[in-house]
Amino acid sequence: MGHRAIRKRGAGLIRGLPARLIAALAALSLVVPAPALAWGGYGHRTTAEIAEANISPQTRRAMQRLFAYEAQLGTPDCRLRTIEEASTWPDCVRRTRWRWGHTAAWHYRTTPICEPYDAWANCSGGNCVTAQILRNQHLLADESLPPHIRLEALAFMVHFVGDIHMPLHSGDKDDRGGNDREADYGIVPDLNLHWIWDGPLAERAISSARPSLVRRYSAAERAAIATGDAPDWGRESWQIARDFVYRTAFDRDPCAGKLPRETALSQEDIVEAIPISQQRVQQAGLRIARLLDEAFAPGPLPDPERQ
Repeated sequence: MGHRAIRKRGAGLIRGLPARLIAALAALSLVVPAPALAWGGYGHRTTAEIAEANISPQTRRAMQRLFAYEAQLGTPDCRLRTIEEASTWPDCVRRTRWRWGHTAAWHYRTTPICEPYDAWANCSGGNCVTAQILRNQHLLADESLPPHIRLEALAFMVHFVGDIHMPLHSGDKDDRGGNDREADYGIVPDLNLHWIWDGPLAERAISSARPSLVRRYSAAERAAIATGDAPDWGRESWQIARDFVYRTAFDRDPCAGKLPRETALSQEDIVEAIPISQQRVQQAGLRIARLLDEAFAPGPLPDPERQ
């Protein structure tokens, strides 16, 4: 069945539903996270909860000491008292464009999926998620800096590790990471591909995971999952975007020609995507935990420019 036929079928299904159910679906669409929030608040908070369950006691105590300096940030409308709040703080503050607008480019670093991957392309002056993960981990580890500067760095690092694990913050097909591709999500019409992976898909993946993604992992699990660094994680996301996200959404090789601006994800597409989304959330959480433990460990971090 073609994508337009799927869209028409979905619209017909909606027209055939009871009025109360249609109203409920409409209400649900209003609470889906906005496209600007990778994984939405729910996804980011879940990565933070995974991290919190897997950090060392020393790291937990060090974070608590930094949270005590929240008032010095001067962001009373965007609280930063816990790691869960840290995971969404960068999205909250950038709404104040005159003060934080310059951070918008820090949340992503897209590479066209049909070109060779380059971890540092589109990152002039360090204005991309790859560079900012490295930068903020080093700021967090630098005990000579004022505590509120380190607290700000903690929030940025936690959030950006989440961002880089969302495939459409790394892979792109001339559509702003899927934002310009209108897509139906099952019978819910008129979303876009980026929004779907940000919100409803991630939320379904997290809530359906068995066992829960939020748990204490064994040392062996952490060693196997919390691997690599920011450039590696960006490559993983780019490859998922190329080999799965676009291919599944359009039922074709995305590099074989132009893609239509509209598509639809069937229920089968969604079910197939759930374990991938679960894996990315899990990886992000455990990798955040590792970076936090490294930042608060005694001794300096290695210089990323010399790695």
